Amino acid sequence: MNTAMNEAHRAAIAAPDGRRPQRVRHASRLRRLEVRAVERVTPHLLRVTVGGDELAGFSSPGFDDHVKLFFPAEDGSLNLPTPGPDGPQFGAGPRPAMRDYTPRHYDAAAQTLQIDFALHEAGPATRWAEQARVGQPLGVGGPRGSFLVPTDFDWHLLIGDDTALPAIARRLAELPAGARAIVIAEVDGAADEIELPGPAALARHWVHRHGGAPGAIEALSAALRQCALPPGDGYAWIAAEAGVARALRAQLLGERGLPAARVKAAAYWKRGATAVHERYED
Repeated sequence: MNTAMNEAHRAAIAAPDGRRPQRVRHASRLRRLEVRAVERVTPHLLRVTVGGDELAGFSSPGFDDHVKLFFPAEDGSLNLPTPGPDGPQFGAGPRPAMRDYTPRHYDAAAQTLQIDFALHEAGPATRWAEQARVGQPLGVGGPRGSFLVPTDFDWHLLIGDDTALPAIARRLAELPAGARAIVIAEVDGAADEIELPGPAALARHWVHRHGGAPGAIEALSAALRQCALPPGDGYAWIAAEAGVARALRAQLLGERGLPAARVKAAAYWKRGATAVHERYED
């Protein structure tokens, strides 16, 4: 039994009612695409739509899937790796900066993919997104795997900061009518709140930093403490700065008594570090 199957088996044991999150793997593929559109969604959220014939066959069944983006060099060239016996092999030229992002929306008919960029510190992803223009290249790899959370829980709690908004919005769009969802989301201010359409009954709780630095625990923790959770069996999903994600998960387990198998937490970024994506599980 491989690792993914072991993890799915543990989740099944912890969820005897049949609601069993499952991990699935996908064939690895790297695509060379080009920018089709750039849209400023909010002051701190930029949407880049990429497309091309190489998107054929793209699949992303998990709302919090991640694709790896390969950014062009300053001269506009894009040096993508090729598969090799010992992993990806880069040719001559600068190795591209790489970051993980949520595939916000895939349109199979138009062969386009939307990626939303939360604009924080000026790392390579933010710098590229802010200058992105139609026709520029972008490499997209994956997703290599998906974590599929059933939609038939009695309620769904989604917590995160700006970096989690694409996954939160995608989950709400994919939940069925009759589902119940609670969102606790931290953004800088009211202008950074986004529309969260979808058929689920939704309770929104926006938390504002008011110019403060992202990555602090206090506001999200207080909002969670004040949030009444519905009766029944629910599933909680958290994505934020590493320390914040860990602390919120511990709060749900310790103060609310949620079983560990019903709380998924991930670091979408980490203060003082780069290219971080971690999961926190027991």
